[in-house]
Amino acid sequence: MEIIIAILTGLLFAAGLYLMLHRGMVKLIIGIMMLSYATNLFIFLIARITRGVPAIIGQTEEKLIPPYADPIPQALILTAIVIGFGIQAFAIVLIRKVYKVTGTSDMGMLNSSEKVD
Repeated sequence: MEIIIAILTGLLFAAGLYLMLHRGMVKLIIGIMMLSYATNLFIFLIARITRGVPAIIGQTEEKLIPPYADPIPQALILTAIVIGFGIQAFAIVLIRKVYKVTGTSDMGMLNSSEKVD
């Protein structure tokens, strides 16, 4: 199971990098989103996929009984998803504004110093 998810994470990284190398701003944002999803999967893989009980010590217990799920990577991934969603929403609004002002979303056209009519 971990091998399959590791391969899929690598493919997601590769697809994200491929999209980031295009000239369109929409493809750039989609590539950044894919990279963030791949990073979240990578953190999930590093924490090891385990099926276990939550990491909560009961009233009658003195220590955790393995196997238990590690809550730190889960909290980190959840925080990254929320922050990533906010950044993506801001980037989409920014792309719409740039397109309204300039009439293009091509990065090559936006970098030129000549005025386009």
